[in-house]
Amino acid sequence: MSEQYSVEKVYSNTKVDDDIYEITIKGDFLGKPGQFYMLRAWDKEPTLSRPISINNIDEDKISFLYRVFGRGTEILSKLKSGDEIKLTGPLGNGFDTQNIKGKVAIVAGGIGIAPMRYLINKLTDCSVDLYAGFKNKSKTVDNVEKYVNNLFLSTEVGDVGHKGYVTDLLKPEKYDVVICCGPEIMMTKAIKLCEEKNVKVYVSMENRMACGIGACLVCTCKTKDGRKRSCKEGPVFLGEELIIND
Repeated sequence: MSEQYSVEKVYSNTKVDDDIYEITIKGDFLGKPGQFYMLRAWDKEPTLSRPISINNIDEDKISFLYRVFGRGTEILSKLKSGDEIKLTGPLGNGFDTQNIKGKVAIVAGGIGIAPMRYLINKLTDCSVDLYAGFKNKSKTVDNVEKYVNNLFLSTEVGDVGHKGYVTDLLKPEKYDVVICCGPEIMMTKAIKLCEEKNVKVYVSMENRMACGIGACLVCTCKTKDGRKRSCKEGPVFLGEELIIND
């Protein structure tokens, strides 16, 4: 089904938090954790579809967790059950869950929590701890918390959990693998912490995308092998591959 286009019907579209929605579409869908689909519910404007990572796939539904930020996602947030939506995907490379073993730390910041529900569900043979950081209290961990061994929360304002950054809580040496998705500053810190302790780290890049299929080169990032496209060679990269800013 890779890079196929289809028109589907919205099953549900629920407000999870202040500007966070979960949209569910009924059907038989494919995809690995970390992959994404291009979503579109309009004709001409905006010009571009919106890349949104897979939040979960079950027997007959796929769901996407997204933050309203701009015109496209605002249109998505208005969709009701039975409305038509266009999907292209699955796109990107995703996580190779067969090669993720042992004790795993998942570090998510903000809407970076979106792909982690599906990933955690697939890591059935691993011991998983979740480190989740937000500006303030968020309900987006509610569907994830029950699947992990330990949940470590941080908020910038200190209304829940640790006051500060979620990377303040991370001790990479306790884990075999660290996986992170969220703001670049958070992932940069996580990569450096893991490099210091010689722990393997995977990151899911949130670079701005346009076409979603590798043609436009908008989403490239710097790696030790040159620039690579987040939508094609990524969005999942080994931390050691990336050239990160100090």
